[in-house]
Amino acid sequence: MEEFSAYWTSPKVVLKCVGPKLVPFFKTVAIFFVLATPSPCWFACLIKSLPVLCLCGFVLYHGMSLGEKHAYARRILLGLLFSCMGDILLIWPCCFMWGMLLFGVAHLLYISAFGMKPLNPVSGAVCAITGSLGYLVLLKGLEGPFIVLVPIYIFLLMFMVWRAVARVQLFGDLWTWTKLCSCGGGILFAISDFLIGVNMFLSPIPHSQMLIMVTYYAAQLGIALSVVDSTSIAIISAAHSTDNNHCCQHLSSNSIEKKNVMLKPGNEYLRMRPSYKNFSE
Repeated sequence: MEEFSAYWTSPKVVLKCVGPKLVPFFKTVAIFFVLATPSPCWFACLIKSLPVLCLCGFVLYHGMSLGEKHAYARRILLGLLFSCMGDILLIWPCCFMWGMLLFGVAHLLYISAFGMKPLNPVSGAVCAITGSLGYLVLLKGLEGPFIVLVPIYIFLLMFMVWRAVARVQLFGDLWTWTKLCSCGGGILFAISDFLIGVNMFLSPIPHSQMLIMVTYYAAQLGIALSVVDSTSIAIISAAHSTDNNHCCQHLSSNSIEKKNVMLKPGNEYLRMRPSYKNFSE
């Protein structure tokens, strides 16, 4: 059983199954960096929001309903949508405050998705200290309502990072590569927002758009990938090892019942384990 789990939760297997579904995201990211324009316009809104919209499609592809079984994916989807609206508003400097508000709502949705268990107070303390230091760095450049709004936003941001980091229990058997992705996504989100703060309130950063958007898109990608529970790949792949397309169309963590998978002991188990070739399309 341990060999089975290690094999199917390896990053190579995860990437081979979900990678093709992320092609639209990577294409639209490339389009953004090729066609990005510094002037605020609706074309800029379109190319900036397309990558996150592709991630919304990725989340929807893995299953969506109003039931409890898709509560996590639903909150991640709503977080992505609010982030997308925040992206659009940040294009116009006069709407920066409203963009912050929408991203704050997105962080609340991500926090709700990540949950409060396990608590992991140590990582919470580290995030609190990091957020406080970030605020002290930005404080001298804050004016007007931003003196109040920025610390509130930093609190929500670092709370989200805390919950993303807390989900990863590296010293137990309760972690997956997709949880690690959401952890990395939360950290990259904080880095991206800190760069925005420095560029906005302190001094311009060379190549700021490239640095900010690369870390931002990578952050949203990591968070979106968290809807794919890599342990489900083991269940689906073992049940449908002879049909790769059928496997990749049912990667929702709640779409397959574990009782449909029967693991045979000894040599029979080894014979039923497919090779990597079954994942090539």
